[in-house]
Amino acid sequence: MYPIDLFHRQAARTPEHVALEFGEARMTYGDLAARVGALAAGLQALDPEPQSRVGICCFNHVEHVVAWLAVVAAGKVWVPLYPKNKAAEIGLGIAFTEASIVIADAAARPLVEGAGARILVADRDGRAGTTGGLAQDHAGAAPRFHAQPLHATQAIKFTGGTTGKPKGVMQPYRAWNTNIATQIDAWGLKPGERLLAAAPITHGTSTYILPTLGTGGTLVLLDQPRPDEILRCFAEERIATTFLPPTLIYMMMELPAARRGAYPHLRNLVYGSAAMRPDAIAEAQSVFGPCIASTYGQTEAPQIATMISAEELTRPEKRATVGRETMLTRVAILDPEGNILPTGADGEIAIRGDLVMTGYWKQPDKTAETIRDGWLLTGDLGSFDEEGFLSIKGRAKDLIITGGFNVYPVDVEPVLGQHTAVADCAIYGVPDDKWGEAVHGAVALRDGMAADPQEIIRFVKDRLGSVKAPKSITVYEALPRNNYGKLQKQILVEDHIAREARERQQP
Repeated sequence: MYPIDLFHRQAARTPEHVALEFGEARMTYGDLAARVGALAAGLQALDPEPQSRVGICCFNHVEHVVAWLAVVAAGKVWVPLYPKNKAAEIGLGIAFTEASIVIADAAARPLVEGAGARILVADRDGRAGTTGGLAQDHAGAAPRFHAQPLHATQAIKFTGGTTGKPKGVMQPYRAWNTNIATQIDAWGLKPGERLLAAAPITHGTSTYILPTLGTGGTLVLLDQPRPDEILRCFAEERIATTFLPPTLIYMMMELPAARRGAYPHLRNLVYGSAAMRPDAIAEAQSVFGPCIASTYGQTEAPQIATMISAEELTRPEKRATVGRETMLTRVAILDPEGNILPTGADGEIAIRGDLVMTGYWKQPDKTAETIRDGWLLTGDLGSFDEEGFLSIKGRAKDLIITGGFNVYPVDVEPVLGQHTAVADCAIYGVPDDKWGEAVHGAVALRDGMAADPQEIIRFVKDRLGSVKAPKSITVYEALPRNNYGKLQKQILVEDHIAREARERQQP
């Protein structure tokens, strides 16, 4: 069984049901299947080679989903390209994967030109050079089936930095099948339920498409949405499930309308891509109801190696965890020698099972460093409690060793975030002549509020002691995050070091 088979089966069963909504536009399962089949046949006509790479550089809209499904149906390898990234990064991804075709929004076309791929504009009209034109040329056709082993690659997704050679994660068919089955089981997806696709399809939202369409649900698409638009959808569009980064949830909670709204259909407001502080989870529950849930995974083991349900997250003592391992995936804590550590011990989080990637595209050395004895080494530190709930201490590189003591930022940030003036915060280590490393912090304050950095330091010190309390606090208008909402601590470290250097140079 291949991932696309779930969509084909559902389309045959419920052709008249609505599969996609985008603004006023509606597309039934039957119409979507016909469009996908025609475009998939067209992609095979442009490039008959099975497993050739096709990039998609689009925001969230109907033509993106059609193209995405067509790439999968054609037996091609999907290469997601985020339109908010720089042209150099996007071009590097196209060239590195040797993509033969790139499908892009008209506005994103300049970002994908010059990388050697044939470009199709994601547009439903019948013009030449558009996905609509190619589908029209192959109306009524179906793609040829090419049998592939389940370890064959379905997608190459990039992870790591934005300079130098990227790490292209090869996600196989088996990982997608595992993800689909796990998502359906974890969130109790049902026929007729509606999933809001607000976060980028090029990232975590993609893992919810086939679970939704495979169970007869409806995808409600938002293109570059504002927080107030997402709130409106929660209140008016009968949304049952969605996946969002914490930054968007924080922005929604700051809106006065958030607490006035009612969200009776919302069962699973799943946050991911970054951690949420326990106090912020409690606040979100007070705004949206007992629907907050979460998952833990990596691009190398997509989305759902562990999960914590909305019901479990109502337990205050579990809000600092990411739940238990999911039904088809094994998660363990390893020591530096690769031995499994007992409950309560800190070590590196490792994942194994069909959810795990096959490796990095054309980087066998990186693959060998990351997959050992069948375990995916995540680079994250954590531990399990007696009930099997996983707590993440942070990236191994973020561990601060100060004066011989280990300080995990994840232990300090929730306390720092409890200060009434603090809206967002980060703890990081900086090289220090006396301590080896010193603990420092950065905060963004709530609108209209002010706070003395020394008073914030005392606040933390009173609760955690002097070892874990930051030596300094820097106030920012907003903490640096990438296009996906992930905090960029290295920027904070570099900024701190640069400020110290300037201060030393002053007379």
